[in-house]
Amino acid sequence: MIVKICGMREKENILAVSSLDIQWMGFIFYARSPRSVTEIEPGSLFPAGMRQRRVGVFVDASPEYMMRIANAYRLDYLQLHGHESPDICHTLRKRGYALIKAFAIAEAEDFERTSAYANRVDYFLFDTRCEGHGGSGRSFDWSLLSAYKGDTPFLLSGGIRPESVEAIQALKLPALAGIDLNSGFERSPGIKDIGKLRNFIQQVQV
Repeated sequence: MIVKICGMREKENILAVSSLDIQWMGFIFYARSPRSVTEIEPGSLFPAGMRQRRVGVFVDASPEYMMRIANAYRLDYLQLHGHESPDICHTLRKRGYALIKAFAIAEAEDFERTSAYANRVDYFLFDTRCEGHGGSGRSFDWSLLSAYKGDTPFLLSGGIRPESVEAIQALKLPALAGIDLNSGFERSPGIKDIGKLRNFIQQVQV
């Protein structure tokens, strides 16, 4: 299972998180987010020797901007968290960028929107529908995930907390590729609680 820690922005905290058994780390390039790193230079963000794949999170950004940031920060994935079209995804993928497309979920019908993006992204990310673009700290009804019938693997996001271990382990879904952890493991916006993360990851990976 892929474990992605998102919303990272402080170099020392990133270094501590990078010592955990995780595969991906997410960095938000959206100025309206309290976890935004748009003003931080790459050299002041990434510790030497960081082995995790870097995911850049964008909201309705232009392809040109995303490609420029991806090259400057050496991102491995672009996560599109706005209203990006299948054509934009196709354009980025043709140019060699690996993509994650996020969808806000509140009811089973919300999964129907994923079909237009099949074969145009590498992963989906299912998050809780809210007024903003994620980061609500609330989970949606995970029983709805059984309504997703697509072949594109997905990451589960939205309201995952230390007490979510058993609920995640109970999800027997072939397309579930990983989980996305953020505000449920923070001491303050962008600062993750290493102890909570370590305990959770050890339990959920059993």
